[in-house]
Amino acid sequence: MEFVRARSAGFCMGVSLALRKLDKIIEEKDIPGDIYILGPIIHNPQVVQEYTDKGIIIVESPEEIPAGSIVVIRAHGITRQIQSTLPERGIHVIDATCPKVKEACLLIDRNTRDGRTLLLLGEEAHPEVKCLLSYAAGESIVFDSLETLKTHALDPAKKYCLSAQTTQDRMVFDEISDYLQGLDGIDCKPLNTICDATRKRQGEAIRLADEVDFFIVAGGYNSSNTRRLAQVIEACGTHAVHVETADELPLEKIRQYGKVGLTAGASTPKNIIDDIQSVLEKL
Repeated sequence: MEFVRARSAGFCMGVSLALRKLDKIIEEKDIPGDIYILGPIIHNPQVVQEYTDKGIIIVESPEEIPAGSIVVIRAHGITRQIQSTLPERGIHVIDATCPKVKEACLLIDRNTRDGRTLLLLGEEAHPEVKCLLSYAAGESIVFDSLETLKTHALDPAKKYCLSAQTTQDRMVFDEISDYLQGLDGIDCKPLNTICDATRKRQGEAIRLADEVDFFIVAGGYNSSNTRRLAQVIEACGTHAVHVETADELPLEKIRQYGKVGLTAGASTPKNIIDDIQSVLEKL
């Protein structure tokens, strides 16, 4: 059996930056008080557990953070409203939001001030989507596919702008943009908010899907960009399996294939990818 590992597999810039900030705070600890994070710093259970073991406290509500504490803003960001209230309560805020997410937030802010309604391609329950929506000055519509968007009656009397969660599929976004541009009387401005790293990762997966018989996608099950990688590969007609760790590899199934591909989501640490590669090398 042969296998090929995607060069883009593993941490993206935003994830690396967020973890470096958190590591620096843990190391220096020049501000008294416990260190909190609103939700997991990144979507990888193994990484989150490592920081929990170091004493980092993960909470789901800002009300759970006492005054005088340190809060690190997760890589996916938090809503504009919550972030503005934290310092008012005497909480020290360290912003580890991915720069690409922050850039998307500001782009949405600028382009909705004139009354444009935001059309946002993304997963409504995802923390990044909630963050992006909080920067829209007016109305918003969230949808996860072109089919879902078509169920919304767009008003020619209104102006719109189209944006996307940074980890969405660029081809899907372009298809939606073309559809909107083709609607008579609809003024819709597309905003480029899909991360370059996401495009690169998905593009490499598509190319490799043509070369291999089977694909392994490593990453947290709660990671949207990892799930999207598996979907992109499957859309190419290549079977893919999404696993979190090497222990979950379907070895008997993998042995049936001549050439196997390996890629990973943007929040998957190198040691997990290396472990999976080690198992594949032994087959």
